[in-house]
This record gives sequence, structure tokens and C-alpha cells, in this order.
Amino acid sequence: MKLKSRLLTAFLIITALPLILITISAGTIMKYQYNSIQQTYDVKPDAITLISNPLQILSRVTRGVFNEIVLTAKKNPEKFESSEYIEYLNNELKGKYSYIAVRKGDEFTFIGQPENLNNIKRSLPDFGEYTADIEGGFYVDGSNPYLLKQQDFYFSDGDKGSIFVITDVDTLVPQIKYSAIQIVVSVIWVIIVTAAVLIVWIYRSILKPLNTLHAATDAMKEGNLDFSIEGDPEDEIGQLCVDFEEMRIRLKELIEVRMKYEEDSRELISNISHDLKTPITAIKGYAEGIMDGVADTKEKQAKYIKTIYTKANDMSVLVDELSFYSKIDCNTMPYTFSCINLHEYFGDCLDELTLDLEVKNIEIIYENKTDINLTVQADAEQLKRVINNIIGNSVKYIGKKKGLIQIRIEDHGEFAHIAFEDNGQGIPEKDLPYIFDRFYRADASRNQSKGGSGLGLAIAKKIIQDHMGNIWATSIEGKGTTIYFTLKICKEDVEHE
Repeated sequence: MKLKSRLLTAFLIITALPLILITISAGTIMKYQYNSIQQTYDVKPDAITLISNPLQILSRVTRGVFNEIVLTAKKNPEKFESSEYIEYLNNELKGKYSYIAVRKGDEFTFIGQPENLNNIKRSLPDFGEYTADIEGGFYVDGSNPYLLKQQDFYFSDGDKGSIFVITDVDTLVPQIKYSAIQIVVSVIWVIIVTAAVLIVWIYRSILKPLNTLHAATDAMKEGNLDFSIEGDPEDEIGQLCVDFEEMRIRLKELIEVRMKYEEDSRELISNISHDLKTPITAIKGYAEGIMDGVADTKEKQAKYIKTIYTKANDMSVLVDELSFYSKIDCNTMPYTFSCINLHEYFGDCLDELTLDLEVKNIEIIYENKTDINLTVQADAEQLKRVINNIIGNSVKYIGKKKGLIQIRIEDHGEFAHIAFEDNGQGIPEKDLPYIFDRFYRADASRNQSKGGSGLGLAIAKKIIQDHMGNIWATSIEGKGTTIYFTLKICKEDVEHE
């Protein structure tokens, strides 16, 4: 989920969830209290009346008792002179926060709650002044507000009398107060629940990935790259985790490549040192032989000088090969590409190679199945280096009295395929995947006859790749090796076909 969507969701949770939970909680509380009011006071309140005019509910609570008082005043007013009857009426109002007061003239003959009446008796209306505002009662405000219902009558001796039903408004109906408290508590709990949901959600979706990233950066600072983190690419933080993981993998690969390069460099130094040591030792030995007079004839002197020259030339080849590989490895070698005719080019190459190979008792078989005018995109000088390196590698490992190298060229559409097959000793299967790696040598003994820096095929691979081609090898141990590479055919030749 996108961060924008997360913020929108958080906004909806903050606004909608509390409203929904408060509505459900308030509805449940009010329903419960309505039932409680109905059972306790035998009235059926509705939500609008309870909220907008709770005095009506209080009025209904005492309605039954007051109706009885009204009927008694009309038919049997003398019953109000009976203390037992007045006690009965007062007991009916107990638990309803109401009580009875009876006044004869200006004196009260009965008071259900004397402590409360003392605070309000001066504000009670006189005989004949009562008017009902709310279903037979009216609200009297003040420091001790109350709801009053009054019924006037005459005693048997002719004195004016009034009987009052007084309801304490300070407490209202206790269920209403409880409802308010419960609703407030519910609102608090709703806020807590909403905050908890948001905190858990934010922690899981935002803070947890950030903590993971923080732990990952700490691990990277310590040099530990052997870990992985996951993220949902559909959101920004998840994408950041994915990018971080890709960076970690790339950094690890670069470090591994760097370490491999350093290891290869150390191996190169070791190999070059070994390969230089042999000719240097020979040069020193033959030079000392000349200086010490061991070469006491012109023939010996000529032989010693020729050997010194040969060994010096071998050293020069090693140094040149190393210098050349350094250039192509750093991509600083300039190429001069042109469309080269394959027939003419390989014809010239074979003219140069045949004589040298015949001296080494190696026969070349050349087969070109392409059109005589076919051209490829190549740098003539660098392509020649590839051919020399491949053939030189074959010559080095033929190891037979009669060697054979077959060169085959075929047209494969956009690319020309060139194969060099020899009848040498072959390459072990375990070594075959690595023969194009720099500094790699299948022969670990590094004897003088097969020595070298291990850069020949690595140079060939880099040059062919720079020509937008591929190079690979197949081999059967004991029978021989075939090395293939491809060259891109010039566009005009492809279009002509």
C-alpha cells in the first residue's frame, strides 16, 4: 500500500472508527438504560425525550401517585387527614427521588423529607396559585431545583389544604447519570482502542520496516553483508527495502569481485614471478658462463648468446601480454572496426601460421563454408591476436608427435561461427568452465614447456565480447578441444541475403 494510501487509511480510522464505536457503545448503553428505566419506574421513555426534556420522564415517574391524589381530592378529600394514607402515598414515591408534603393553611402537617422541604417551602405556591407546566407539574429553579406537582383541597373543618408531590431534580433519574458516565467511559475507551489500532498498524507498516533498515545499516557498518531484508514493492517504504536489498546484493558482489580480483592479482604476481624466474635464472647462468670463460669457443658463445636472447624474448612476451590485458580489462584499448572479408583475412593468417606450425609438426586443415564476399565487423589487429592466442593454446597442449588443427567457418545468419578444433590432450571436465577466466590454468604444475600467465584465452574472450560476439569451448579429455567464437556479419551482407 502506498504511503499516501496509508495516510488516507489512517485518517479514515481516526474519524470513522471512533464514530462507529461510539455510536455502537452509546446505542447499547441507552438501550440498556431505557429498559432499566422502564422496569424501575414503569414508564416507556424515548431517546428524544430523555435527551431533550428529561423533566417529562421525571413527571411520568410520579404520574401514577399524583393521579391517585387528584381523584382522592375530588371524591374523598378527608382521606388526606389520615396520617396512614399520607404515609402510604409517601412510601409509593420512595426510590423515585420524590416525597409528599401536606400543608394546612400556612402550616405543614406532613413532610416526607423535612431536611429538603426547609430549603424550598418558601417558594411553594399558595393555595390556588398552582398551574401545571409539564404534565401536571412545573420546574422550580434555584439552588435546590425541584419538580413540583400540587393538588389543592379543603379539609373537613373548611381550612384550605394543599398536597405536594416534590421531585428532586439535582439527581434526575440515576439511569440518565449512569448513561452519561458510561458514554464518557466508552468514548475514552474508543479513543484508546483507536490509538492502539493506529499504533500497531503504523508500527507494523512503517516503524518495523524502518527498524529493519536501521538494523541492516548497522550490520553493513560492521561489514556484515550476509543478510537479507524483504519489502512490499507496492509501497514507498517497501520499495526502499527492496532497493536497499538490491544495493546490498550489488555491494556484496562488488566486494566479492574486488576480493577475487585481489586474489587473482596475487596469483598473477606469483605466476609472473615464477615464469620470469626461469628465464632470468637462465640468462644469469649463461651470462656468467660467458664472463667466467666457460664458453671458450665461438660456437658456445653464439649458443649462450642465442639462449640469452630467447629467454629475454620470453620475458618480453610475458610483460607485453600483461600490459595488454591490463588495457583491455580497464576498457582503455581502442578498437578500429571495419568490414573484413573472412576469406581474404583467414587466407593471410594461414599463410603466416602454416610455416611455423609445420616446423612444430602440426597440420592445419581450413574449411570456409561462407560466401566468398562475406564480411564481418572486426578490428583486424585484435582479431589476429585472438586467433594467435587460440592456436598458441592448442599448440601448447597438443602433446603429440603429429598435431592437427582444423579451422571451420560457417554462416549462421547475423553471425559467422568460427571453430578451432585440435587433437590435443583435451581439458578435464572440471576445468572446462574456467578456461576463459583470467589467470586460470588447468595445468597447475607450471612446468616450463606449458608455462604462461593464463591470460591468453581471457584476452581472447574480452576481445570477442568487445566485438559483440560470444566465445565458448567443448572438449573430450584425451581426444582434443574445440574453441568457438562468433563475429557479427556486416549489415550490407545481411540485407543482401
